[in-house]
Amino acid sequence: RGQILDQWFESEPLKATLATDAVIGAMASPHTPGSGYVLLHHVMGELEGRRGAWGYVAGGMGALSQAIACAAAAQGAHIFAEKAVSNVLLGRDGRAQGVVLQDGTEVRSKLVVSNASPQITFLELTPQEQLPKDFVQRIRQVDTRSPVTKINVAVDRLPNFLAAPNARNSQPLPHHQCSIHLNCEGTHLLHQAFTEATQGHPSSRPMIELCIPSALDPGLAPRGCHVVSLFTQYTPSVLAGGQPWNEQARNAYADTVFDCIEAYAPGFKASVIGRDILTPPDLERIFGLPGGNIFHGGMSLDQLYFARPAPSYSGYRSPVPNLYLCGSGAHPGGGVMGAAGRNAARVVLEDFKRL
Repeated sequence: RGQILDQWFESEPLKATLATDAVIGAMASPHTPGSGYVLLHHVMGELEGRRGAWGYVAGGMGALSQAIACAAAAQGAHIFAEKAVSNVLLGRDGRAQGVVLQDGTEVRSKLVVSNASPQITFLELTPQEQLPKDFVQRIRQVDTRSPVTKINVAVDRLPNFLAAPNARNSQPLPHHQCSIHLNCEGTHLLHQAFTEATQGHPSSRPMIELCIPSALDPGLAPRGCHVVSLFTQYTPSVLAGGQPWNEQARNAYADTVFDCIEAYAPGFKASVIGRDILTPPDLERIFGLPGGNIFHGGMSLDQLYFARPAPSYSGYRSPVPNLYLCGSGAHPGGGVMGAAGRNAARVVLEDFKRL
């Protein structure tokens, strides 16, 4: 990453701002070889004709899930929420024949498609004796380290930044409607934050991506109030000395983040009326993200393309016939783009026609 940005840009703050997308969700420094791909991954594609653009989802990210669910239901899909899967059901011939729910219910099907992580799909839900030992070993060895702690914040007024003071009527300004990068004045700050985490300590000056989605979508918060989304790095999954991520550790790190924001936007801490802190172990427990990794596994060069999730299994098919992988752990990886799911669907349809 460093060499690429150095070739194209002179401004250190600009290079550091772009470098955040080279390490987003990755336990890596901007100077880590291969981090340039992570930057590319986040600027490829387009949104409504604008290359490299990103957008907010009206109604929050849950609205995207609802839109997908409605589209599926319109095509005849049946959706069962809050029905945890216990294991993949295999026939005598070793082929997937459906799933067994935790309440014992069997759901039979000709094909099973999983967007759970490779670790959950193959190490928890699939009988191990049905999988090649080298495949299981590869899945166990996937680097799932995550530096991310997500903090959701409710505030009673719009953050007021020293660099761009609010208008008198406190209406959102253009910068409130963008991603705001803090502690990113230089790539050396990102590298220092990374180095602390590699030693088991949450960054003392963490990288912060701050978004205020309610500035564009007022329905997310009561009038005059806002929701602030903080995507922060670096926090190790396992703290130094094996210390747990207990309430004290969570709040101590969140206080560090809020102190940093306060330096850019005085009065921010006083405006906070609620906060939700999700450390890597929380992200794993709540969302099934291995190690808290938002991509189901690092986006490093040894875990991409034909090697994602394992060599010879990048085509969405698995060692178990009729069992497919379609989530972030499959090619081409994470991000809200649906590429892995669309590619997997084409493979599944191809096999379904043969059945």
